[in-house]
Amino acid sequence: MRQYSPDLTPPWKKPKPVPEVPAEPGLVVEEAGTGFCGAVIGCEAGTVTLEDRFGKHRVFPMEPRGFLLEGKVVTLVRPSPAGPARPTRTASGSVAVPGARARVARAGRIYVEGRHDAELVEKVWGDDLRIEGVVVEYLEGVDDLPSIVADFAPGPDARLGVLVDHLVPGSKEWRIAESVTSDHALVVGHPYIDIWEAVKPSSLGIEAWPRVPRGQDWKTGVCRALGWPENTGAAWQRILSGVRSYKDLEPELLGRVEELIDFVTAP
Repeated sequence: MRQYSPDLTPPWKKPKPVPEVPAEPGLVVEEAGTGFCGAVIGCEAGTVTLEDRFGKHRVFPMEPRGFLLEGKVVTLVRPSPAGPARPTRTASGSVAVPGARARVARAGRIYVEGRHDAELVEKVWGDDLRIEGVVVEYLEGVDDLPSIVADFAPGPDARLGVLVDHLVPGSKEWRIAESVTSDHALVVGHPYIDIWEAVKPSSLGIEAWPRVPRGQDWKTGVCRALGWPENTGAAWQRILSGVRSYKDLEPELLGRVEELIDFVTAP
């Protein structure tokens, strides 16, 4: 038996489909029934609010074929919800490049004294370093830095940058850094006893980094003075979690890391 559609309206009498247009703010349309023309200023609960050129507001139901856009019949629909905003800056303050792939690693490297130092550099500069193809490796100490640099054998196409803690004139670290003479290696450092101090106290909710008496382990002394559990690993995770961007770091560290990146990536 032949089946018939329940709709017996002849095809030539059926209304032609019209385009659906999102009711984006600022879209100028005319309401088909009243002729009211205005710009969309709101859309909610199946209605749209228009504002005409005199500032008058009218609310209309978003019915099918209910509006004219540039003289053509359209159906207004709710706009799709906006997706999450993409960051326009990296944690280091550089312009973000969404979807950028990591560059093949350069032969050059940046060595950083200490695991905590390397973790902090990765958190703030990681996006930049991957785009530039710069690998960061941590050093357990700098006592053997001259031989480490010699083993790396830096050259024009494989530059080496080194970040050192407590690099102040007259210190042991200063004398070691001065002994590195390669034109293709750059040793810089910050003045702090430990990388912890390079994080601004205000970012951690403390007034200042405490002074620890000489001869006492500095990190343990800091934990005691601040009333933190004497677990330096847990303390570091607490500090690192307070760093969201370069704004949470002291300028003396920011400048040195940027200097190393520029040196390693220079043509």
